[in-house]
Amino acid sequence: MNNRFSFVVNPKGNFGIGTTNPDSKLTVAGNIHAREVKVTVSAGAVPDYVFANDYKLKSLDDVEKYIKQNSHLPEIPSAQEIEKNGLMLAEMNLNLLKKMEEMTLYMIEQNREIKNLKKENETLKTLSDRLSRVEKELSKK
Repeated sequence: MNNRFSFVVNPKGNFGIGTTNPDSKLTVAGNIHAREVKVTVSAGAVPDYVFANDYKLKSLDDVEKYIKQNSHLPEIPSAQEIEKNGLMLAEMNLNLLKKMEEMTLYMIEQNREIKNLKKENETLKTLSDRLSRVEKELSKK
């Protein structure tokens, strides 16, 4: 196919641009340019469920173990899988959104832990100061 403006419609109604063998309703062998692309997703596919009280967020230790074993995030395809099978944009965007929402939950938890550690640190500083004063008084005797 040498003519870059060529297109084909096959008997199944699939439309191909830059290809003679379209395998989808629209197959483009080359780049596309659009102002916006709207993707329709199934009900319940948007991962806001990660914010539900009964959602079981994996521990960061479990995530770390998975990454060490697989060299990619859980529920995200590996580079080899993407190179072999391509990338489904709607699915990937939803998976990335889920990971962002989970990261937000991890950050909230870490922020809570930092606040608690700061309080504990202040308490320990106060106790240390008191102990230093007591030791100083005892050393005078």
